[in-house]
Amino acid sequence: MDSEKLIEKTLNAEVKSLGGWSLKLLCQFVTGLPDRLVLLPGGVVFFVEVKSTGKKPTPVQRLVHEKLRRMGFTVHVVDTLKQLNEILNNLLE
Repeated sequence: MDSEKLIEKTLNAEVKSLGGWSLKLLCQFVTGLPDRLVLLPGGVVFFVEVKSTGKKPTPVQRLVHEKLRRMGFTVHVVDTLKQLNEILNNLLE
């Protein structure tokens, strides 16, 4: 079982190693935003919601994620290190 803290720490380290930024999204006016905005070289942009293994987004998070997707953004919900590695490896292919 992977903790949210471990997954987020790994995400930050991996994104940094790729020359990108993993920005924490903190907004007191909008609830449900994903945890991280990831910016990678080459104009790759996506959001990441980090959860402990087996945890799911709240209803308000799901609504915000869907709104972002309808706007054309990619939103990943990650609850394992394996899943995180698969997402990052797919970007490198």
